[in-house]
Amino acid sequence: MAGSYVQILRSRGCVTPLDFQQLLAELEQEVERRRQLGQKSAARKALIASSYHPARPEIYSSLQDAALAPEFLGASEYSTSPGADLKGLLQRLETVSDEKRIYRVPVFTASFCQALLEELEHFEQSDMPKGRPNTMNNYGMLMSELGLDEPLVTPLRERFLQPLMALLFPECGGGCLDSHRAFVVKYALGQDLELGCHYDNAELTLNVALGKAFTGGALYFGGLFQAPAALREPLEVEHVVGQGVLHRGGQLHGARPLRTGERWNLIVWLRASTVRNHLCPMCCQKPDLVDDEGFGDGFTRDEPTTVDVCALT
Repeated sequence: MAGSYVQILRSRGCVTPLDFQQLLAELEQEVERRRQLGQKSAARKALIASSYHPARPEIYSSLQDAALAPEFLGASEYSTSPGADLKGLLQRLETVSDEKRIYRVPVFTASFCQALLEELEHFEQSDMPKGRPNTMNNYGMLMSELGLDEPLVTPLRERFLQPLMALLFPECGGGCLDSHRAFVVKYALGQDLELGCHYDNAELTLNVALGKAFTGGALYFGGLFQAPAALREPLEVEHVVGQGVLHRGGQLHGARPLRTGERWNLIVWLRASTVRNHLCPMCCQKPDLVDDEGFGDGFTRDEPTTVDVCALT
């Protein structure tokens, strides 16, 4: 137990030696859980690939331009054109907040959102194993386990998002996004209703509303997590089905309580190893790496095929 944390822990009720002993046991249990995440996820993915029967098999084909909104295609095409600059790109996006550098653009067509939702609901109702999207959401699924990373999310990142992000957020590694973590979150009455304030394990984030019919659940944004008084005047952003919100991963944000209906969102954490190899965005320290499977947490060593996670987080 690092001495620098003792006073913080005491202020939060961890006082007696027994309190510290119980906390240490919980921490060791959590470390072990995280060590097994990659292996267990790979096992679920293999079982799903061998036993699951999709309702919409066309979703698993390589991403087609027809699935994407014309505005998104136009913005991406502009971003790769000679002489493209930030000013020209911003004419093709909605600037939600110039101060916070939050932007919005239609990403998917309504028909593609509907088809993807039908597939996600079909999978949700199946008896296949499902990994939690993250530590804060209990309902949803990991796109990698469902087999949708390679055909859908990877081309979305490589062909379309990276040119946009290179102009919007060059200092965050927007032009060298080499991995991602993508998941779908679901909010419904009797399930998850809201999401507490947090920042993402990502350099940049795309959040796309897929549906269905709902009220409430607006996103809210503060400042960067390193800034004091970062949530003094939060900015609220309503969801629009098919549209994606683009923001920095370090931007504090959350979701207001859902009032009615169901809300499904696709979240893509976009990562740049050239940035996070120098500073882990979660622990704000030089990464101490351990091997993992898949994209891991987006860190790399000198070997290009190695995928790692930060042992400190």
